[in-house]
Amino acid sequence: MGALIWLASYPKSGNTWMRSFLHNLFRNSQKPVSVNEIDDFCLGGSTSFWYRKYTATPPEQLSEEEVARYRMQVQRDFTTVFPDSVFVKTHDYLGEYAGVPLQNMEVTAGAIYIVRNPLDVVISMAPHFGITLEEAITSLANEDAGTSQNDTHVPEHYGSWSTHVRTWTRRPSPGLLVMRYEDMLDKPKKSFKTVTNFLGLKPSPERLDRAIRFSSFKVLKAQEEKEGFKERPQTSKSFFREGKRDQWREKLTPDQVRQIIAVHHEQMARFGYIPEDYRDAVPSSSAATA
Repeated sequence: MGALIWLASYPKSGNTWMRSFLHNLFRNSQKPVSVNEIDDFCLGGSTSFWYRKYTATPPEQLSEEEVARYRMQVQRDFTTVFPDSVFVKTHDYLGEYAGVPLQNMEVTAGAIYIVRNPLDVVISMAPHFGITLEEAITSLANEDAGTSQNDTHVPEHYGSWSTHVRTWTRRPSPGLLVMRYEDMLDKPKKSFKTVTNFLGLKPSPERLDRAIRFSSFKVLKAQEEKEGFKERPQTSKSFFREGKRDQWREKLTPDQVRQIIAVHHEQMARFGYIPEDYRDAVPSSSAATA
């Protein structure tokens, strides 16, 4: 039995990129591993298949109470998939929902958490979920944000962007690695070397470079265009759009930028996401203590 390592992020923050990197690293193939094989390597924390062992009720008919009742045992079952570490993707915030933990810490070894500038997150969220930018901004601040169950997945609970980031990152721990999406873009070799160090791996420079290249946005986008990507929602034309940073400067109005900062300034300040030319958007009481 292995222990769980959570690959956690708010939606559209780089989770698939991290999973692809690790998949290519462990496979050590001489060609890019298909992005559609990613779940062969990393489990989906909300996949309803695992709940069928405990109930005959169709997944889409499960109540929140029923999901909560089985969640801890389902996550314990995850540990039987591989003898060593078991990577599990999640978009849930860290904590409890309806009085029941969203993560089984008794079988958890650690987590890699990816944070991304919310000004860019909303740019990716809108086409991904088939909503407007204003709706994405509203969703970013919604403490009840998440997904409903369907025939393949049980609900995920995001909370607001700030709650998600705060719950996962407020308590530094040797078992937690926090990564900024922007650093992964700007300094991929240094960033992904940090990941391998955290996991206690010592890949050769060639193997590390190959995994970085094979999981690049260019490669992932080309794979989706050629063979599709099964995680693309029906509301989106493509899963992999541009993979850039600071798109918000061209896509958001000044009022929209200020709206996001006003709500999320505390966590944005922690990760260096408040632009110098928008410092005036931080509430005065917060700016005085920053």
